[in-house]
Amino acid sequence: MPLVSVLIPAFNHERFVERFLDSVLEDPYPAKEIVVIDDGSTDGTADRIAAWVALHEGELPIEFVRRENKGITATLNELVARARGEMLRLGSSDDYLLPGGLDAQVRYLLAHPRKGAVIGDSIVVDGEGRKLHDSGMCDLHQADKRLYRTDDGIRRAVITRWAVGGPVTLIRKSALETVSRWTEGLRIDDWDLFLRLAAHDALGFIDVGVCAYRLHETNLSKTTHVATRIINLSEARQVAIRRAELFDEPYRSLLRAESQYLGAKIAFLHKRYTRVALHLAVYAGLVVTSRLRFAVPHRPEQAT
Repeated sequence: MPLVSVLIPAFNHERFVERFLDSVLEDPYPAKEIVVIDDGSTDGTADRIAAWVALHEGELPIEFVRRENKGITATLNELVARARGEMLRLGSSDDYLLPGGLDAQVRYLLAHPRKGAVIGDSIVVDGEGRKLHDSGMCDLHQADKRLYRTDDGIRRAVITRWAVGGPVTLIRKSALETVSRWTEGLRIDDWDLFLRLAAHDALGFIDVGVCAYRLHETNLSKTTHVATRIINLSEARQVAIRRAELFDEPYRSLLRAESQYLGAKIAFLHKRYTRVALHLAVYAGLVVTSRLRFAVPHRPEQAT
């Protein structure tokens, strides 16, 4: 089996990081390593990692780096550079893996050599690890999993219904050479990467729970704070505008429509209601255009 590098960008998660590390150790997939970077945590996260590494360093290969804060995208790119594995499992220090997920995702990529990455589903837990939902995609993000059965559906889903939460992705290291790594400085780094993968039909899906996505006071506060929402929406809009050129029609019009919808949300939060109406009018026109182009008969593609 190919070596899987589990990449963990850690920042201020002293309550949770040991659970993630334990979950990697508990997963029965045999060929794995851990690469973890503490990105300048100001709490006890780095000390917790160091103690865990000292206890388990003989059980699997581990590389631990402790340094000043550089941000999530710079940390992800450094993790990739340090990884020795052919396949990379993206992690998050406040979530944790579910047993069997690594094996299921590796087997999918081995069976689908033209796919550069595969996503799975997650369960959703609270800060104490109590289960809240059986499916992060369906229960938390209201996704239609049927979309993910074809390349066409995956493109639509990534563009219009972003439903991926938590560390659910296994990616070939070679795929990052095709679509480039993370754009440093972005906060909406995951959507940007998946748009690039979807544009190359490089993204697959398995309907398997591969991780536990944790909802706790820190990430919940980020989604309710108005100023933070405006920043995130503005960045997402710029990502949509920039990545539209990667797609052919009708997906290009669909992504441009999404940029207008994001613009309407930003204008609403700013209480600029005339601009909300303008954005929505352009959005509606682009959606109609994309639907007319989707209506042209074409042979459906299988996500293989």
